[in-house]
Amino acid sequence: MNFNKKSGLFLSALLTFAILISLVGHRAAFAIDNETYKNLKLFNEVLNMVEKNYVEDIDPKVVIHGAINGMIKSLDPHSTFMTAEQYHDLQVDTKGTFSGLGIVITMQDDMITVVAPIEDKPAFIAGVKAGDKIIKIDGETTKDFTIIDAVHRLRGKKGTKITITIIREGEDNSIDFDIVRDIIEIKSVKQKTYSGDIGYIRISNFQETTADELDKALKEINAGDVHLKGLILDLRNNPGGLLSQSVKVSDMFLKSGVIVSSKGRAKDSGHVDTARDDGDEPECPVIILINGGTASAAEIVSGALHDNKRAILLGTQTFGKGIVQTIVPLKDGSALKLTIARYYTPAGECIQARGIVPDIVVEYVKPAITGKDQSRQIREKDLKGHIESEKEEVKGDKTDKEMIDLRKDNQLKSAIDLLRSWDIFKKI
Repeated sequence: MNFNKKSGLFLSALLTFAILISLVGHRAAFAIDNETYKNLKLFNEVLNMVEKNYVEDIDPKVVIHGAINGMIKSLDPHSTFMTAEQYHDLQVDTKGTFSGLGIVITMQDDMITVVAPIEDKPAFIAGVKAGDKIIKIDGETTKDFTIIDAVHRLRGKKGTKITITIIREGEDNSIDFDIVRDIIEIKSVKQKTYSGDIGYIRISNFQETTADELDKALKEINAGDVHLKGLILDLRNNPGGLLSQSVKVSDMFLKSGVIVSSKGRAKDSGHVDTARDDGDEPECPVIILINGGTASAAEIVSGALHDNKRAILLGTQTFGKGIVQTIVPLKDGSALKLTIARYYTPAGECIQARGIVPDIVVEYVKPAITGKDQSRQIREKDLKGHIESEKEEVKGDKTDKEMIDLRKDNQLKSAIDLLRSWDIFKKI
């Protein structure tokens, strides 16, 4: 292929790309002015020089993809150009099943950074933590990696080993983790009750099935004759996911009001999602647990319930990813993940790079590691030969497992204590 044909193809590709962007649902504005043409001419000159003088033959596709990557990377940490293979990986993500480490990453300070390891998955078990910065994958530096590059390298066949090297705040030296990939089947919702009347629901991410899973969890928690005194919605270390699912989840707790709104550069890019009364929304008090790993779609739910005065937020400040992105499939199977708008909470707050500050700030306190729990005081029932109570169960007793959960998680304990006191003060 000669230079003129190649340049013509590239210019044609850019023009086609501009048309595609303009036809996206949000119809983002894209204009090619004189300055743009001047820069395209400069690109042609550089491409011509590379083609004629570079020490080895070049692959036009590799060079042009590299140019597009550089262009998109200059916009923000989340906009990305994806090859056909990388686009397929992204589509797999929202299905909830893939083979890898079970780790959610983002770009922070030009470094691949862990937003959250997924509970009970290989990275979590190995000891990878939120905030860790991945500087090498199998010995190769990640300095010039995009998010998509890193995800593609971290994925692999079940049973294969990968070594990631991280740096961690508070540690002087880098840390290597040897991790064996596994099938990651993510059930995004888990539920339980504490003392029979405090509901607890954990949402780990927002995928295609999240709203359906939450509906099932709420029905199971409310089954029987027990009247819930409160509900805890745990969104800590939830990296987000599908915007549509966060809207559905929010709607399940709200009878009315704005859930989220978005606004981009184009005049007609504004969009508002509102709640509707389905008649089956939970009536009990709700506390949402948040932290620095609560991001994107999880922040939408937190902001929606908080601003509509439906929930109290407890924990620490959230991550602060308040942008809307769209996926534009391209003709060759590749795709563009492009930031097109900022989103706003019902109170009109844009949390991009700011995050949401909780109503009640409770820093997570790492539990002390001891061979035997020394914190529990001896009680009458612990004495050998004690006289049994006339009642089969003492009111207010917690099971040993519940006590273990609360000793490990001071934020969860604070939420439960608040719901208990809430019920007590209502009686006064």
